[in-house]
Amino acid sequence: MEKKSQATDRTGSLDGRAQDRVNSVDPYGFQRSKNFDYESYEELMSEYLVVLTRRSIKWSKLLKGKSKVQKNVKLKRYIRKGIPNEHRALIWMATSGAQDQLEKNPGHFQSLLGAQHDPKLVDTICTDLNRTFPDNVQFRKTSNPCQQKALYNVLVAYGHHNPAVGYCQGMNFIAGYLLIITKDEEKSFWLMDALLGRILPDYYTPAMLGLKTDQEVLGELVKVKIPGVWQTMMDHNVMWTLVVSRWFICLFIDVLPVETVLRIWDCLFYEGSKILFRVALTLIHHNQALIQQAQSLPDVCQTFKQITSGPFVEECHAFMQKIFIEPGSLSLTTLTKLRATCRSRLVAEES
Repeated sequence: MEKKSQATDRTGSLDGRAQDRVNSVDPYGFQRSKNFDYESYEELMSEYLVVLTRRSIKWSKLLKGKSKVQKNVKLKRYIRKGIPNEHRALIWMATSGAQDQLEKNPGHFQSLLGAQHDPKLVDTICTDLNRTFPDNVQFRKTSNPCQQKALYNVLVAYGHHNPAVGYCQGMNFIAGYLLIITKDEEKSFWLMDALLGRILPDYYTPAMLGLKTDQEVLGELVKVKIPGVWQTMMDHNVMWTLVVSRWFICLFIDVLPVETVLRIWDCLFYEGSKILFRVALTLIHHNQALIQQAQSLPDVCQTFKQITSGPFVEECHAFMQKIFIEPGSLSLTTLTKLRATCRSRLVAEES
């Protein structure tokens, strides 16, 4: 299912889907490909629409118009079943701690925009603006309003807010998704701060130690949970970074379908980076037989690209149920230990 939101966005019914077909643009502004399968999409949407409508009613009852939510077991369960698009910004802000930071630092975002900007940072960001979602109508210079200016503001402000990170490729796509959902520069800025500062520390620093560590951690988890795939990787001398770096650095943007990515992010803001491992392990576990058929390093790389498309990932509701079942138990204690081991090994190798 390429993208959802007939029930929750600008379209409101099956007639809305007919409108989508005319527009050939999905509810988030992404241009559909020429070979987009409308029949399969409509079949899938007719089922997902029922789920969306049911969830939307439950969320409205839970929130009762409130702008604050308490973290608890019920909220976690609701989030795992998907946040309706109209509530996403509110719930992401609340569960990630971004709302608290915004309230504790009034005017901080505006002051960063008003400050003197590092010309080098500005140049690097400007180079990437046109490369950010060229297939999304909201990011085209001809659109009104054009999200490129908002994207520039979020990235420049963040680069000065966190000079240890500054800006690196991948951050533009994350900021772009945040803007598509929140439609608000300041909220997108504070959600970036939550992701890059707390949820995914050291993913985007120059050494990218957090990112490299987590790729190695995934390898260790595969070794224990899916040994056949680990053996295939060893046999063909494939480094994990070669096949999963985009999964981690782009948080599955442009890897999995948009609606599936947003469902993953719903959980990521509440439960933290553990979710990325659950998604990665589910993709690998579900496709282990296919991966083990690979005869060479290019074969392995091709298979890893192949496993991120098709009905298994398009049916986002079923997929999200599977990520909490297929990988088995995955405790924070296990992850913390593995991260410490892998990090030490990487530091030793690089010194």
